[in-house]
Amino acid sequence: MAPPGEQQPPRLRADAARNRARVLTAAREQLAAGDDSLQLNTLARLAGVGVGTVYRHFPDRQALVAALSVERFQELAEAVRTAVAEGGSAVAVLRRVARLALAFMLEDARLAAVLESGDGDPQVAESTAEVDAVLGALLDQARRDGDVKDTVTAEDLRLLLCGVAAAVRAGGPDRAEPYLAVLLDGLRPTP
Repeated sequence: MAPPGEQQPPRLRADAARNRARVLTAAREQLAAGDDSLQLNTLARLAGVGVGTVYRHFPDRQALVAALSVERFQELAEAVRTAVAEGGSAVAVLRRVARLALAFMLEDARLAAVLESGDGDPQVAESTAEVDAVLGALLDQARRDGDVKDTVTAEDLRLLLCGVAAAVRAGGPDRAEPYLAVLLDGLRPTP
């Protein structure tokens, strides 16, 4: 259900939904084969649909990447819910969630790109908002506990985690924990 004042995307006709699914399948197959170019004209040919059909569903590459990331976003949102349900202090849960989010971004660079851009598929926006809401609630509680700076927002944390993911990709996987520690230590209030 869309929030008040926001329109829900129209339901696709059965043939349009099938064509969209064919394009997404072709894109996944192309990625699995090691080709991450995701050129929309090529995908139209591989999916057996017209170029206009592809552009109607995915006006640009970023929209396609967002749609491909929906499942990963939903998995991330579920992992965040599980981490919160496990309990503990707000800052301990925040650290677990940050590690989870970083792991997801390192497994799928496309996820990090979509998290960073904050736009795309409505389902991605919904999942991002859900993760931001959980991060925001954790940050609020950690602030009340005196464990996090007053100025840090959920969006800040999400974007900083994207930065850590980029740094780890450049510096190597053994840098994940040290870089994440720098970020998490930087959230603490100064004495």
